[in-house]
Amino acid sequence: MKYYLLMLLMITVFSSCEKKKTDDQAETPEAEQVAGDVDQSSLLTGAWTTSYTNEKGEEVEIMTIVEDGYLAETFYSLERREFVRTFGGTWLSKGNVFSITTEFDTNDSTSVGQTRVLTFDLKGDTILFEGDDKVWTKVDSNEPGALVGAWFFSGRERDGEMTRREFGARRTLKILSGTRFQWVAYNVETAKFSGTGGGTYTTVDGKYTENIEFFSKDSSRVGASLTFDYELKDGEWHHKGLSSKGDPIHEIWAKRK
Repeated sequence: MKYYLLMLLMITVFSSCEKKKTDDQAETPEAEQVAGDVDQSSLLTGAWTTSYTNEKGEEVEIMTIVEDGYLAETFYSLERREFVRTFGGTWLSKGNVFSITTEFDTNDSTSVGQTRVLTFDLKGDTILFEGDDKVWTKVDSNEPGALVGAWFFSGRERDGEMTRREFGARRTLKILSGTRFQWVAYNVETAKFSGTGGGTYTTVDGKYTENIEFFSKDSSRVGASLTFDYELKDGEWHHKGLSSKGDPIHEIWAKRK
């Protein structure tokens, strides 16, 4: 009988210790870190904006389009119709840690191929990055765009024949969220930047319309709207119409694998 009571007491004490240990573990930073490892990638996709005032007292817009595995960020002044800077590349996130590997940067070509790691705090439609007091606000969550994603130029019709371009070091990217677009031409091997432009877009009844808000080569293009026919065939985007110079174009864009 004494032996039975002793065993019962030991079991009770052991169970109590195990419960205390489990409760203590739930309060440890390690447990908090596991909770912080929740994948937030889908919440990051779309278009984000913030702004700052430069040394001349002028407001500079910053627009970032974040899509599956790719992003592009641009600084520009709507008031002055002035392009300031752009950079972008591939990205990954884990928990509240965001990393970007640069493929183009107009301010620092030596950053091409380098990876930056940032810590962020995402709350609904706003986001803050550690060490930066700018508050980013979500512009759209990839709605209602029919052409959401990162597309790369892969073909052009010439003299009735389609000429294809393989995905390589020289790239022309067009990245779209639900309402925003940006194209960028660059070379990842030489770090050469050739040009960019972007703004808002719509897709209605087979018509794709770009409304230009910045253009690195020609600021007089800002404010212009261009409309093209578009069609998705076998996962590719067929883009037809007239260029800004009035020349007929038929391009094919393919999503990055």
